[in-house]
Amino acid sequence: MKEKVVLAYSGGLDTTAIIPWLKENFDYEVICCCIDCGQGEELDGLDERAKMSGASKLYIENIIDDFCDNYIMPCVEAGAVYENKYLLGTSMARPVIAKKLVEIARKEGAVAICHGATGKGNDQIRFELGIKALAPDIKIIAPWRMTDVWTMQSREDEIEYCKAHGIHLPFSADSSYSRDRNLWHISHEGLELEDPANEPNYKHLLVLGVTPEEAPDQGEYVTMTFEKGIPTSVNGEKMKVSEIIAKLNELGGKHGIGIVDIVENRVVGMKSRGVYETPGGTILMEAHQQLEELILDRATMEVKKEMAGKFAQIVYEGKWYTPLREAIQAFIESTQQYVTGEVKFKLYKGNITKAGTTSPYSLYSESLASFTTGDLYDHHDADGFITLFGLPLKVRAMKLAEVKNNQK
Repeated sequence: MKEKVVLAYSGGLDTTAIIPWLKENFDYEVICCCIDCGQGEELDGLDERAKMSGASKLYIENIIDDFCDNYIMPCVEAGAVYENKYLLGTSMARPVIAKKLVEIARKEGAVAICHGATGKGNDQIRFELGIKALAPDIKIIAPWRMTDVWTMQSREDEIEYCKAHGIHLPFSADSSYSRDRNLWHISHEGLELEDPANEPNYKHLLVLGVTPEEAPDQGEYVTMTFEKGIPTSVNGEKMKVSEIIAKLNELGGKHGIGIVDIVENRVVGMKSRGVYETPGGTILMEAHQQLEELILDRATMEVKKEMAGKFAQIVYEGKWYTPLREAIQAFIESTQQYVTGEVKFKLYKGNITKAGTTSPYSLYSESLASFTTGDLYDHHDADGFITLFGLPLKVRAMKLAEVKNNQK
């Protein structure tokens, strides 16, 4: 009986070409596994394509709710944003994909897991760290790093390889953007984006929405509710998290929300330029932050901000299955106990504008914040506070003056 390998299969040209390559070079039985994180129509026709290419079986595993509840929401609650712009759409999907690949490999008794990530990118790290953490005994095959046996260097090479193996597929050699899509976002790399001097061709590029210029001239109000940091409804309609993200994608895409052009620092040491569309995610992150402003005290917000940056780095680097991620997430979850309330905002031509926030746990006191003196605050109390708060500054200034006088 042949040994089995589980291939992370997207149905694209790379992973299609990998099927006959695995059989030819390793004599494996190839089990394809496509992980549905919300790619939509990209999954159409995959079963026929995989088997025509030589796979013995194809799994299509829907993990959308697991992805949303256990990977997206911890990042939202943390406020995790990589390098001030990237909302981690690809990064946070990789650990849940790795987990499912390991589950299928165990089920099938496979000795190896294969992925089609390149040797220049972040995904090879994310997939492999996840697999190593969950199944250290399973072999990992990364064709693009095996240049002695993987000799294909272009789409043309891959198409010719498939044809030589009797696989005629509806792929062209024409250049196109390199994209990654799930329920949270879609990323675009390649073509004119490879030169940071070029403006993105948004009319050709955008998939989930429109540019702010093409958005409606009329703004749209949206109301959301949260319970302990988790969104529970949009415009009065109760929904689960995955449905809320889908709804916000629709609203955000319509109004040109969440288009980001970034040059980021990859884990492997190089800079890369890409455009990310994250319409619903941008709204959800902003709404969550809007509510936290009312509820979290200053000291907790300061530390949480530090943890957000560290959490984003951990996720970006593929270190989801680590004690540090678990520890930071435990802290984040403790801050969400009272993040409950209602958020209202207006979407208009790429902007999200506050339109009112309420919470039973709000720390905002109108009587304290107003210019009218309230019972809890006596203006005279500020005298002693400022004296003590500024004491180090005053002492330093006195010492410097003393030194200066002694030098005369």
